[in-house]
Amino acid sequence: MDAMLPYRSMAYNNGWANHRLLTACAALSQAEFTASRTGFFPSLRATLNHILIIDRFYIDAMEGGTLGPAAWANREPCETVPLLRDAQGEMDRRLIALVEGLGTADLDRIVNVHRGSRIQRERADRLLLHLFQHQVHHRGQAHAMLSATAVSPPQLDEFFAAEEAPLRAAEFAELGWSEDKVWGR
Repeated sequence: MDAMLPYRSMAYNNGWANHRLLTACAALSQAEFTASRTGFFPSLRATLNHILIIDRFYIDAMEGGTLGPAAWANREPCETVPLLRDAQGEMDRRLIALVEGLGTADLDRIVNVHRGSRIQRERADRLLLHLFQHQVHHRGQAHAMLSATAVSPPQLDEFFAAEEAPLRAAEFAELGWSEDKVWGR
């Protein structure tokens, strides 16, 4: 088995889930997007912006950058869903490109994560797994918040299911992907 396949498929799944969730959120009014809701963050906008800024933090570190805590200087850099969708799409593309560029030996590479007063040294594979888990965790919170609106939350856990192939193919085409690209065939 290609040792990079799970990381590649998780990077694509991450981008696909963000795309689906933000597409659903685009049907909300601005008032619904910013309305106070129960969650770790107080609104859909705050929750989805948190995903974005933590992506910026970790992806920058994995690319060799030194952005560090400046990533969250503005806790809600995207005021609207269209702005957030564009910014998150860019981060998803960067993450996919980063993972596509890794080889098996790179998973052991040490990444310097600038945390302000210190530099955390972490293996690339561990940072990737942490980043994917972070995304799933907070997308789940946003998904629950969305269920309290008139917009139906999208299915986010069928990326690997064969019966979802026709819908997935249409969304992949919108994203410029194919099954072969995602699965490395």
